[in-house]
Amino acid sequence: MNPTAPNHSASGQVTFLGAGPGDPGLLTLRAVEALASADVLIADPQVLDVVRAHARAHVDTPLQASADEASSPVSPNGVSTLRDTANLVMTAARAGKRVVRAVTGDPGLDGNVAEEMLACAAEGIVFEVVPGIAAAVGVPAYAGVPLRDAQGTDVRFIDARCADDRCWAELGTSDATAVVSTTLDAVAAAAGELVSAGRKPDTPMTVTVAGTTTRQRTWTATLGSIAQVLKAAKVLPSADGGQPVIAVVGERSAAAQRDRLSWFESKPLFGWRVLVPRTKEQAASLSDQLVSYGAVPHEVPTIAVEPPRTPQQMERAVKGLVTGRYEWIAFTSVNAVKAVREKFEEYGLDARAFAGIKVAAVGEQTAKALVAFGVKPDLVPSGEQSAAGLLEDWPPYDPVFDPIDRVFLPRADIATETLVAGLIELGWEVDDVTAYRTVRASPPPAETREAIKGGGFDAVLFTSSSTVRNLVGIAGKPHNVTVIACIGPATAKTAEEHGLRVDVMSPEPSVHKLAEALADFGAARRDAAIEAGDPVTRPSERRPGSRRRARS
Repeated sequence: MNPTAPNHSASGQVTFLGAGPGDPGLLTLRAVEALASADVLIADPQVLDVVRAHARAHVDTPLQASADEASSPVSPNGVSTLRDTANLVMTAARAGKRVVRAVTGDPGLDGNVAEEMLACAAEGIVFEVVPGIAAAVGVPAYAGVPLRDAQGTDVRFIDARCADDRCWAELGTSDATAVVSTTLDAVAAAAGELVSAGRKPDTPMTVTVAGTTTRQRTWTATLGSIAQVLKAAKVLPSADGGQPVIAVVGERSAAAQRDRLSWFESKPLFGWRVLVPRTKEQAASLSDQLVSYGAVPHEVPTIAVEPPRTPQQMERAVKGLVTGRYEWIAFTSVNAVKAVREKFEEYGLDARAFAGIKVAAVGEQTAKALVAFGVKPDLVPSGEQSAAGLLEDWPPYDPVFDPIDRVFLPRADIATETLVAGLIELGWEVDDVTAYRTVRASPPPAETREAIKGGGFDAVLFTSSSTVRNLVGIAGKPHNVTVIACIGPATAKTAEEHGLRVDVMSPEPSVHKLAEALADFGAARRDAAIEAGDPVTRPSERRPGSRRRARS
């Protein structure tokens, strides 16, 4: 029987799925497909958020529910949790459900999952296995520690939590690269076992915690010095000492080599919490760009979009598009595109209604929104992406070549006198129509407000003067340690009027250029710390008095 084929028996089917070590981007395509069709999702707590993002909105997560409702703590050895998990898998499968059992790393390296597979086989329940990237392989790759080289070094994997004396003895007498799965507070003990078994105390060692995530930290030491290194870094002793780590022992983890290969932790904004005060739709591509720089974007809407109070004007204008009233339609924002598109859908229209009408757009995001609607703009400013830039390229009305002299301008309730006056000066008639209203958004959760005011964010990106005013209005002024990045001089002036020191200025009025400028600032800050021999820290980790003012 093909385990991936639909199951038509009374029983359901189970997909044992490897969710990788933590980075959501490491899920396989097959894993995403399986999650999208799951009725029940039973996941290790460490990867629940990673996999749930790809499941259906109302997927059943009984393990999470039972954990939330539990009145007593789980036993220290985790036996009750493992037994409950196996029971949940089998109960859901017997009920004919499509079950996804997601585990950290790879299911083939999880002994408990093997027992669950055997239980399925014993009852004739169809199951499949979707491999994932094992932590013992993925974490060293993200830490810049290759496990093999051209000389073909032997690699041994060991779980310190269940290793016996024979395992340590074999590793101690070998020159193989050792990949040790352990916990932070047991790293020194594992190093001691290797030294006792015959490894030299000066053998290089790297220790990585929270591997493949933006919380990742890696320490380079030797078997003999790792305890002192972790103590000097104030990592231990710690209440978090029980968190899992991957340690690599051998010449491949030497500090000189890792300094050149540490591609992940050396990203310019690695681990930075960056506040993006825009709507979720507007922030999506910007947040993706920030993630590529290693940042953790946090989106906080500062405005809400609502329909106009009197929709009749908008309704007449949309009907005018169909009846040939306009030569041009000019979009100055993504929200304007959305407002017109919603009216089209209300009347049963689509992009074909734009036939014969010239379309102008300000800004790359506005143009992309039009393309997604099926409309390619005829005019986009060649220079500054603004109303003024649009006017620079807008042709004057010519009664010989322009059969119609009217422009439809759907906009927010905020006035657009500059664009209207400029078009009139060029000889055009303008229908300046309120397509939507912008109102101040509701305040973010208390936790977010405290992080903004208390220095919990490393940077904030201001993409307009209104985002400055609205963020300060609904959440308070960002803390002194937070890096302030502004899209242009007008936005910077508003920020300074609100008592903020501007650190980063975009070279162009583009959100993506703004993100690039912040990344350049982060890279320069990192390079300066390394050159000075200081530890690389995030702005939120520095004391207010040590903040430097800089612009890029």
